[in-house]
Amino acid sequence: MKKIGLLVLIVTLAAGFFYFDLNQLLTLQGLKSGLVEFEAWRRDSPILVGGAFLLLYVIVTALSLPGAVIMTLAAGALFGLLWGTLIVSFASSIGATLAFLVSRYLLQDMVQSRFGDRLKAFNEGIARDGAFYLFTLRLVPIFPFFLINLLMGLTAIRALTFYWVSQVGMFAGTLVYVNAGTQLGQLERLSGILSPSLLLSFVLLGVFPLIAKKIVDLVKARRVYAGFTKPKSFDRNLIVIGAGAGGLVSAYIAATVKAKVTLIEAHKMGGDCLNYGCVPSKALIKSAKVAHQMRHAENYGLNSSEPTFSFKKVMQRIHDVIAKIEPHDSVERYSKMGVDVVQGYAKLIDPWTVEIQLNEGGTRRLTARSIVLATGARPFVPDLPGLDEVGYVTSDTLWETFAKLDEPPKRLVVLGGGPIGCELAQSFARLGSVVTQVERSSRIMRREDEEVSKLAQESLVQDGVIMLTSHRAVRCEKEGESKRLIVEHDGQESTIEFDALICAVGREARLDGYGLENLGIETKGTIVTNDYLETLYPNIFAAGDVAGPYQFTHVAAHQAWYAAVNALFGTFKKFRVDYRVIPWTTFVDPEVARVGLSEQDAKEKGIAYEMVRYELDDLDRAIADSAAKGFVKVLTVPGKDKILGVTIVGEHAGDLLAEFVLAMKHGLGLNKVLGTIHTYPTWAEANKYAAGEWKRAHAPQRILNWLEKYHAWRRG
Repeated sequence: MKKIGLLVLIVTLAAGFFYFDLNQLLTLQGLKSGLVEFEAWRRDSPILVGGAFLLLYVIVTALSLPGAVIMTLAAGALFGLLWGTLIVSFASSIGATLAFLVSRYLLQDMVQSRFGDRLKAFNEGIARDGAFYLFTLRLVPIFPFFLINLLMGLTAIRALTFYWVSQVGMFAGTLVYVNAGTQLGQLERLSGILSPSLLLSFVLLGVFPLIAKKIVDLVKARRVYAGFTKPKSFDRNLIVIGAGAGGLVSAYIAATVKAKVTLIEAHKMGGDCLNYGCVPSKALIKSAKVAHQMRHAENYGLNSSEPTFSFKKVMQRIHDVIAKIEPHDSVERYSKMGVDVVQGYAKLIDPWTVEIQLNEGGTRRLTARSIVLATGARPFVPDLPGLDEVGYVTSDTLWETFAKLDEPPKRLVVLGGGPIGCELAQSFARLGSVVTQVERSSRIMRREDEEVSKLAQESLVQDGVIMLTSHRAVRCEKEGESKRLIVEHDGQESTIEFDALICAVGREARLDGYGLENLGIETKGTIVTNDYLETLYPNIFAAGDVAGPYQFTHVAAHQAWYAAVNALFGTFKKFRVDYRVIPWTTFVDPEVARVGLSEQDAKEKGIAYEMVRYELDDLDRAIADSAAKGFVKVLTVPGKDKILGVTIVGEHAGDLLAEFVLAMKHGLGLNKVLGTIHTYPTWAEANKYAAGEWKRAHAPQRILNWLEKYHAWRRG
């Protein structure tokens, strides 16, 4: 109600301004005709007239009424250059700030809630360089000042910053107009104030802050590099450290554009994803799923049976899969592309020099104009008393360790309820292990919506996983061959006996041993970078897990493009990393896939949304596959088909998500998805039916009622 009252007051004042023809007074001719009378008032009561003039100027500016230019001229004519400039400078800044605050109070929440996703980059730019943007706009009088006031009110710039930047930025223009007002008798039209040469001067003045910012950046860079001697020539255009997804893509891009690039890897090409993560875990999941399907063959009209298998063969298949994919990331392949692949441990000596401790022995030094750090991440191991004594494996080490076993661990503990822990817990339970999963929070996969976490937990429990949420691991104990994990829940301790323990409580960036600390490169869990993936040194970049904020292979590859292009061509044009559409999938059964906002995210951020949902138990293909479990949930902008986020739970969810990722990336709404032909019967039809649910909910009922009457009339 307060907002409505304020809006009514503003509209009333503005309407009265025009109704009583006050706008005629604020024209050049109106000012000239009343100038003699105004001067008489000023001579009689200079302080009163000066104060009234300042107050009126504030009101006109605050209400965004036309006439500020005329009043500025009047200030020069009435009060002279000094006092006129002083009065207008403060009055215009105060009035502009009031207009700014009114705009913020009435419109900011609504605009940000409806268009926050579109304005994200703009908001971040304002938060970072808002004063520069505003100062530039204030210096160039061709931009309508009232519009600047209203638009800046929709941003997050501080009111105090807005005031003082406006005060300083508008001073030059104020001085010009007030000075013109002192010569009012000779002025025939407003266009006479600003000659083309003066306008050009203002424009040049306006770009000065941007030029100044570039100069400041150069000065900062020189300061950063102080104490180092830059080579006169370089051995390479680019050196990439780490041959995981981020490093491989960076090197590939550099080689493609014919840059001379060296890729350094101390261990295995392909990084964690190929050797320890995505590839082996998905191979394990497939074997475990086949075993599960054999136990539940009655779902397909077959006789169920308990699978018999050699665990060694299951593990060997995983290594065979890795071996088949290895050539895609091999030294030979990248060497043929033109990449100089060096196997060894790399360390930064200075911003351009890398020293390599070669695996074959000896050292080698190379210089490069730019360097990309893509050193990846490793499993985080908590400081749990007794953990080293009982022994444990991680998602990195279990593939080699378990390959030596004749059968799956009989009693397996999985520490952690995130995606990795859930995938491994379900897989080993399906392969016959008695799995106990320990998660300290109240639910697993807590980054997902609560209903998604609940559905995933139910699925794991159905497969035999003993789920202990809200349980904190306290310590491990070993007595003879017996191993135990002590957990605490509601103040009570209990014991879990196990044969093997998988530690899957998260991953941490690899930061040690690369010389970062010697160069003062800042780290906060990951390497600190700017929007261009630059570190403290503008020629050193970071990409992938070591840079954050997402630890996904596809995000590492995404970042690698920006790191490589900015490293090679940043002198001409730099690109900010775009994180607007990041998909991810957890490969439990049923799969959980998501892109954009979840309901949980939207509520936490206060973003308005509508939600449509399609249940997979209604999908023909899901029914035919006896896998009719899950749903497609889409969040949209209220009243529009613009997609804010999608969550899919079900068979092939990760594959189904791709259509929505494409739609969000290119601004396509649900109407476009609905209008696309989907093959029948396929899982992809679920996307079309979800879009159909949105269309049905937004059907134009009034038009449909009229159509019903029309058709009734046509029937006679």
